[in-house]
This record gives sequence, structure tokens and C-alpha cells, in this order.
Amino acid sequence: MTLPAFIAPPRRIPLPLRLGLWIAKRASGEDTLVARLLTWYPKAAVGAGVMEALVAHDVGRVDERMLKLVRTTVSSVVDCPFCVGFNGHDWQKHLTGEELEVVQGRREASDVASFDDAERLAIEYARVLSATPIAVPREMGERLTEHFTEREIVVLATTVAQVGYWARVAQGLGCPALG
Repeated sequence: MTLPAFIAPPRRIPLPLRLGLWIAKRASGEDTLVARLLTWYPKAAVGAGVMEALVAHDVGRVDERMLKLVRTTVSSVVDCPFCVGFNGHDWQKHLTGEELEVVQGRREASDVASFDDAERLAIEYARVLSATPIAVPREMGERLTEHFTEREIVVLATTVAQVGYWARVAQGLGCPALG
């Protein structure tokens, strides 16, 4: 049995926000409760909508597969059922079962030959940025610059932060897992 969120969405959502929810549903394929709950505070809904509209897709070396690795890793590290469901959707298109075990923290990345060095580093970086307290070693920054451009590093960092944002909002509002 899935428990409802801590609060219900507003009965009447302003038209501009309903339009935003429609666009979000078309883009993601999901009518997410967390998005509807944000309409209680329109500034939060608009801000989250803008952030989602600017989500990274295929920026150089950081392709859809690497983004799936990072998003799924963060979702697992922060243990957010909503995020695991949302970011883990269609994982089979990008990951093997062994690779999924790595992003879930049930296996070491070094044990999976299908990962290249950059993918292993992206997973490690996602874990470090998702930990509390956040402590990124200088050496990791140096390794990042060996494998990624400045733009790609920014994409990785902001993708981790974006999933972390949604995890905190979804958990803070008591949103259940998708599906």
C-alpha cells in the first residue's frame, strides 16, 4: 500500500502552472505528484520548472548513458524512492544488470569491465557530491580535469545537485515512489 504525500495538491491550480504541468508531463512521460505539490508556492514551481527545462542532455563526453549513471547513482545514495523510480526508469536502455548493481552501491565499479575510467570517475564523483558532509578531495578535481572538459564537469556537478534537490523536495513532502 502506497501512503499519500504529507499534503494534497491544491484543488485549483492557476492556468500558467497547469500549462507548466502539462509541458512537464509531455517531456517526462510522468504526471508527478511532487510537481503538483509545488504549485502551492508558484515561485517554487516556476523555479523548478525552469531548472528542469535546462536539464543536461548529451554534452560532449557526458552522454545519455553517463547522465543515467550519475542520476541513478545519486538517487540510490540519497535513498529516495521517488528519485530511484523516476531516474531508474528504462535503465535497461543504458545499463547492464552488473552496472545497475554498481550505481545502487551493491558492487564496486572496478569489478565491472564495461565501465571506462571516465564512467567510474563520474559515479565516484556523484557519490562524493551526494554524501554529507560534502568533501571533494583536491585529487578528485585533478582527475576530473583529466577526463572531462570544464563544461562537462559543470554538467556533472549540476546534474548531481538537481537530483539532490528533487530528492529533498520529494522526501520533504512525503512523495511516494513512482510506479
